Amino acid sequence: NLKLLRKHFGKSQDEVSKSLGLNRSTYSGYENAVAQPSLEIISMISEFYNISIDAILKNDFSTFNSSQWTRITNGWKSSATGSKLRILTSQVSESNEELIEMIPVKAKAGYALGYSDPEFIKELPTIRLPFLSKNRKYRTFPISGDSMPPVSDGSFVVGEFVQDWTLISSETPCVIVTKDDGIVFKIIDNQISKEKNVLLSSTNPLYETYSVELKDILEIWMFRCYISMELPETILGEDSISSSIRSIQKSLFRIENKS
Repeated sequence: NLKLLRKHFGKSQDEVSKSLGLNRSTYSGYENAVAQPSLEIISMISEFYNISIDAILKNDFSTFNSSQWTRITNGWKSSATGSKLRILTSQVSESNEELIEMIPVKAKAGYALGYSDPEFIKELPTIRLPFLSKNRKYRTFPISGDSMPPVSDGSFVVGEFVQDWTLISSETPCVIVTKDDGIVFKIIDNQISKEKNVLLSSTNPLYETYSVELKDILEIWMFRCYISMELPETILGEDSISSSIRSIQKSLFRIENKS
């Protein structure tokens, strides 16, 4: 499978082995079934070709036709666009209206594990916001820290569920649920179609921009409004300064990651 995969992508053994941090003879041994690669190596190969581990382990590439190759090499599109059913568990009222679940602060840490569990979702408190569209799905998330002013620590952000992540415009504030960091509220620079990731930045310039890979994202909710017990203080020109610094940070991030 590894040899067929490499040939399909037009790579040499030297290219692949160097990218994986292996010497050529070790990698050649994996291709020729002299040795078995560890799960860590398979994971690295998966990332190198940008296809799933399951696709590598559960398919016989010697039987593949062109459409089958297209299906597995474009697998990221199914994940990004939601065409591979993105399951959303939610609560409805007695009249079958979608309710807006509120994630309490104490449940924030467990959301990344329970977001698709009906039992977890049905225990969440709900709110109603009649000024929001009845044709969209919303959820309310607790915000901590000072990275996204004017949204202050202790506020709640109401987000609209996004099915197709490729359609999110850059510079859009969103709640992103990730495998490692759980719930984060950031401004998205959408690089999914080109780089298979998003850049996340803050309105507070003291926080650095960072990237999150597509495979690590569980949900994205686009900012619609926020609920706060504090009235934010604003300074004239603050937004434009913050935006300029954020743009510089993202440019530096891209330069550093290309070198």
